[in-house]
This record gives sequence, C-alpha cells and structure tokens, in this order.
Amino acid sequence: MMDIQDMIKKNDLTGILKVAKVFHGHICPYLALGIRVSTIAMKELGVNRAGFNESVDEEILAIVETNSCFTDGVQVTTGCTLGNNSLIYVDLGKTALTLVKRGSWEGVRIYIDADRLRKYYNPEALELFEKVIKNRNGTHEERKRMKILWEEMGYKMLEIPENELDIEKVKLEPMERAPIFDGVRCSICGELTMATRIVEQNGKKVCLKCANKEYFAVIGRGIVEVKK
Repeated sequence: MMDIQDMIKKNDLTGILKVAKVFHGHICPYLALGIRVSTIAMKELGVNRAGFNESVDEEILAIVETNSCFTDGVQVTTGCTLGNNSLIYVDLGKTALTLVKRGSWEGVRIYIDADRLRKYYNPEALELFEKVIKNRNGTHEERKRMKILWEEMGYKMLEIPENELDIEKVKLEPMERAPIFDGVRCSICGELTMATRIVEQNGKKVCLKCANKEYFAVIGRGIVEVKK
C-alpha cells in the first residue's frame, strides 16, 4: 500500500480518506474536508507531509481552530499531530487550518464556511444528522442509512472547488518549540508528573489532581476548566 506522502504526490485523496477512516473511526464530510484543505495548504506552502525531521523539529505547524472531525483529517494528511507538538489547537470554534513554516513563519490559512457548502449536501443526510447525531435519538436503521450517506458525502467533499474556500497567505509571529520538562513524583499518588503541573502543599510536591486544584481539559465543547 502506498504511504500517505505518495498519495499526496499522486493527489489520491480517496486513498488518504481510507487511511483517515481507520484513524478516525468513520468517514464523514468534515474528515474529508480536513484532507482537502490540508493538501491545498501544503501545495500553496510548498511543503511535504511531516516526516522524521519535520516532526522532531516541529518545522511545519498546523494550527486548527476547532476540535472536530476536520482536525483528524488535518492530522492524518499533514503529519502534524497533537502528540508530536506540531498541531496547535486554538479554541475559536471555526473550521479553519493555518499551515506555517517555522523560520520564515510564512503560512496559508484556509477557512471553510459551512453555509456556503450546504448546497453540496444530500438533504436526507442533513436530516439524519439532526436526528442521529445532534439529538441522539435515531433508530438502528437510521444510523445505518446515515453512515452510507455520510460516506458518500465524504467522498464528494474531496472534490470541493478551491473557490468555495477562503484561502489567504499569512505571516505569523514566531512560536517556541515545545520545551522538555523534568518529571517530578507526586508525594501523594506517587506518579511522575510534568514539573509544570506540580504544586507545593505543606512543603510537599503534589500533582494538580491530588492537590484538588483546577486544571484544563479538551472535551467536546472545547477547552474547559475542570473544577475540583
């Protein structure tokens, strides 16, 4: 099987979508749009998918503004992931990708306006989305039907014309590379914890959870503060 970089070179977006399905769990319109937008941005910026050097040195950064299916399409296609510190998530709630080169800090931002793309959707698929996903009350048969229609829509979104997208060149302010922090053992639970997530309590080093301190988490609605 071709690797994703080969698929990008051959403009085989269908092949990338099949790989993304394994990663994401299903095919849907916004997973496909993440792929479509990523390949356009990579071409505009003149970069390849992040390999060893690019991921280790964070040479290419993908900045996403939503934590939706779109972001998984971006991760699979660009190779910029949360784990290799090349994916940056800003909680703006917009379907947009900015791909940028470290050093020159020149980038490309592509924004998707959902209203503009509604004409490409199967009305039945939209109706089932409201019932099955948004309202969480679809029947087993409705879920099966939505899966079929959603996959069809996903493949269709791979062919969205570029003029349906807002594409602009951008120049970003420099960003630091991800620092490496020492691990400190929590005196209560005994687990090693990143030093920046340790606090002092009664002269002891304690992790945020054991210290009953607030911390942040990314959940469905975005970045939220978890209050103890």
